[in-house]
Amino acid sequence: MTKKKYVLVGSGGRAEFFYGALANDFRDTSELLAFCDINQTRMDYANKILVDKYNYHAVQTYKSHEFDRMIEEQKPDAVIVTSVDRTHHTYIIRAMELGCDVVTEKPMTVDEDKCQEILDAVERTGRNVRVTFNYRYAPHHTKARELIASGAIGKVTSVHFEWLLNTQHGADYFRRWHRNKNNSGGLLVHKSTHHFDLVNFWIGSQPESVFAYGDLLFYGRENAEGRGETQFYERATGNPIADNDPFALQLDKNEHLKAMYLDAEHEDGYRRDQSVFGDGINIEDTMGVLVRYKNNAILTYSLNAYLPWEGYRIAFNGTKGRIEMSIVEKSYVNSGGEKALEGALEGKHIVVYPMFGAPYEVEVEEGVGGHGGGDPVLLNDLFGEPVEDEWNRAANHVDGARSILTGIAANRSIQTGLAVQIKDLVKFHE
Repeated sequence: MTKKKYVLVGSGGRAEFFYGALANDFRDTSELLAFCDINQTRMDYANKILVDKYNYHAVQTYKSHEFDRMIEEQKPDAVIVTSVDRTHHTYIIRAMELGCDVVTEKPMTVDEDKCQEILDAVERTGRNVRVTFNYRYAPHHTKARELIASGAIGKVTSVHFEWLLNTQHGADYFRRWHRNKNNSGGLLVHKSTHHFDLVNFWIGSQPESVFAYGDLLFYGRENAEGRGETQFYERATGNPIADNDPFALQLDKNEHLKAMYLDAEHEDGYRRDQSVFGDGINIEDTMGVLVRYKNNAILTYSLNAYLPWEGYRIAFNGTKGRIEMSIVEKSYVNSGGEKALEGALEGKHIVVYPMFGAPYEVEVEEGVGGHGGGDPVLLNDLFGEPVEDEWNRAANHVDGARSILTGIAANRSIQTGLAVQIKDLVKFHE
């Protein structure tokens, strides 16, 4: 059997999800050939993990400016992109131009111009792009699609979707590069891409128009000063002021974070442990979005990043009833602990309320692994033997675009105070 060959760009926090799977569960069907990054220390640490943790061989390393040479020398079938969000389009497009398919971490990119460039490149090159929406594969999310498709509540007319990030996970976006909207598109792109994709997936429609409000109301120095805080710091590691701050992340107290970030700082100056109550944060932590879909369904969505528990509540209203989902997830810090805890469930309830019948709870088999059990299923779909999927959970560049365009439109609406039409942002080749 011929193994499919991969290289990976961006060896930071999300990279091990992919290279660990290639080195461990899918080494019979796949081969990892190389890492590419701006930071040699971080690539060397990724190689150490490959050898020590997965008993795999170290792979070749290339700096980011050597991307073309890597493709020429390694001749991969596909490039895995897990770099900073704002650079995704660069590697996605160049990989396709050099004859490779792409597997990219979400979000596919951060704004409409970069999105259009990717859509055009797919049309031009004929290559394939897979966007890794692991939440699609969680059993309870698949069950929601199954219930809706079965007609349990008739035609879906509206969706109410409330997502809560707690003070451990939510705060983490305000310590890292994500706090700069140029890097991440803000949480309405970086995080909500998951949620908007789920709605598209569940109701089988596409966003048409978007209106949103959003602001920074909890994190940031000005908000902290307004609550009476008087002591501030730039970074947590080594700073005594941060010792009693529950929002502080001490890189030197976590072996993995120290090796991946603190020990690599001398190369690129990136600080993973910035204060969430510092200056320079330009993303929102409180957001509300209203979306109209092509099938006339309406979505009301909210995201808050500083709440006491982690999870979400969803209600689907239809012409024959209502479905309610309530999910509580375990909290985590990216790269700060066991990968399987990312999005792992603490509790879930799905209840169907027929219009003229007794409500009933729907039992769903508990998935194993991160993101509600979706991670292992996604990885097998990417790297394992092909299996037929009646729910078509594999997401391509069009799915990736439609998910981020809701958030991109919401960002523009927040800025302008106006509703935004999706058709005014990009042109699809269909």
